[in-house]
Amino acid sequence: MCCLLLVARDCIMFVLVDMVDTVRISPWDFHKRLNDAIAEELNKKLANKVVYNVGLCICLYDITKMDDSFIFPGDGASHTKVNFRYVVFHPFLDEVLVGKIKYCSQEGVHVTMGFFDDILIPPESLQQPAKFDEAEQVWLWEYETDEGAHDLYMDQGEEIRFRVTDEVFVDTSPTGPATATEDTAAQPGQSTGPPPEAAVEKKEAPYTLLGTISEPGLGLLSWWNN
Repeated sequence: MCCLLLVARDCIMFVLVDMVDTVRISPWDFHKRLNDAIAEELNKKLANKVVYNVGLCICLYDITKMDDSFIFPGDGASHTKVNFRYVVFHPFLDEVLVGKIKYCSQEGVHVTMGFFDDILIPPESLQQPAKFDEAEQVWLWEYETDEGAHDLYMDQGEEIRFRVTDEVFVDTSPTGPATATEDTAAQPGQSTGPPPEAAVEKKEAPYTLLGTISEPGLGLLSWWNN
């Protein structure tokens, strides 16, 4: 599916993906060049969206083919089948990237690339031995030297080099209400308010990267620069 690799910051983390879609152009956009109108609609639809099992869409690269446009009865808009290539953020497994620490939690170190925030380095993938400082809400590496252990903190905003170990895609397409909720009628005097917090599902990220820094040269850039 991917036909070309794009290099950024010495890393291949963007790919060009071949896609096909039928684009609807409203009548009030007929004054625009067809290519421009289609590009605008494709970016509205895809930019900053995650496509399942593809990655995070960034921007349109080019349009490779356009079929004839059609106007259907009852709809004044034009419909055009388009083949195009889109720039997608989708690092390959074992790729080494550099991001910034967004925050730390018991789950691990959360990393951001600036445009993508759903990156997690779990505790078992940190430089060991590692521990979580509850007071500071930060992970630290207990680095052993001849003079004893030194605590190297993983502070928010620090640049961090990590290796991608896994990716998780979650289908977040809308689903209908639970059948039990639909079938159960409210009894007299019974509350019909929102469900308790425990019943509310936690919103999942559609695309998550898992990483590791438990190797020489990985971790905060300041550790190795010094």
